[in-house]
Amino acid sequence: MTDLFPRTNKLRLGYKTEQVAEFFDQARLAYERPGSPDPEVSPLDVRRAAFDLKHGGYSTAAVDAALDRLELAFSTRTRDIFVRANGQDEWMKNLAERAQVLYPRLRRPAGARFDHPATFKRGYDVRQVDAIMARITAFFDTGQPLVADELRAVAFGSKTGKRAYDERTVDAFLARTVDILLGVIPA
Repeated sequence: MTDLFPRTNKLRLGYKTEQVAEFFDQARLAYERPGSPDPEVSPLDVRRAAFDLKHGGYSTAAVDAALDRLELAFSTRTRDIFVRANGQDEWMKNLAERAQVLYPRLRRPAGARFDHPATFKRGYDVRQVDAIMARITAFFDTGQPLVADELRAVAFGSKTGKRAYDERTVDAFLARTVDILLGVIPA
């Protein structure tokens, strides 16, 4: 069997090869045969893909980069199918409607945009998340440049209590924002 990605050495952790291969096989089938009875894969499914770690597994950097390209491919295909059926103006209207759902959270005061984790649980640093939220707000309000890769690459520090935001909620919000940003990329 040929490896899909470079492997780490036996002393380093990488993604479980079987899980990665299974996901990419499913994604390939879904991409090659849109509308077939095979399970459909959305750009958000690609963004949420997660794999267990094992020594000697696939390089996490190589797999993550491939996932980013795959997410863009699915997003582009979704947009192209929609535009062919409904037109570019309807696509932009659809994107605007999806962005509107994100907007109320952007308007919340700094420090209160997301729930805080339970007592003594760790979460993302409020100040760092709020700084990213300000960048997203500037993109929506004034067209300040922001690309999906910037949000994909963000790594927040860890805090507790009121100085932290719940990680899953922040991650879900950023995933939806990435989806919007990918939809804006010109055809």
